[in-house]
Amino acid sequence: MTLLLQLITSFLASAAFVVIFNAPRRTLLQCGISGMLGWAAYYLLNPRLDTIFAAVTATFIVGVISQHFARVYKKPVIIFSVGGIIPLVPGGLAYDAMRKFVENDYNTAIQLAAQAFLISGSIAIGLVLSEVINQLIRKITLRKPFKIRGK
Repeated sequence: MTLLLQLITSFLASAAFVVIFNAPRRTLLQCGISGMLGWAAYYLLNPRLDTIFAAVTATFIVGVISQHFARVYKKPVIIFSVGGIIPLVPGGLAYDAMRKFVENDYNTAIQLAAQAFLISGSIAIGLVLSEVINQLIRKITLRKPFKIRGK
């Protein structure tokens, strides 16, 4: 039941957030799906793996799904990837870090801020990694076979 609720809320958050960025209406479903699948990966991996590795993996999945949707629906990748990473952004953690700074609890604040920074960096790494692997696959599959001269 908890996983189903997590999936529904991450779908709604992703789809609703891209409305702010004026994404085409026809892409709202796909943006919600990319956010939902990314959050599902993070939610399932986080208890088993490190938070940073779970965020990289989930973001990588969002990147791959976004590239697939971009090819199929002939839209820019950014439309799907921005909506997909929204559930992964550590906004609550950054808020808690700022609150601890205001409360003069600097040790806790620095720990929380460092964790929020690492998760944010892992989101960027996951997106870059998915793009690099996509470019490598495209380069390999589009490469024409060598012709042997004289035959």
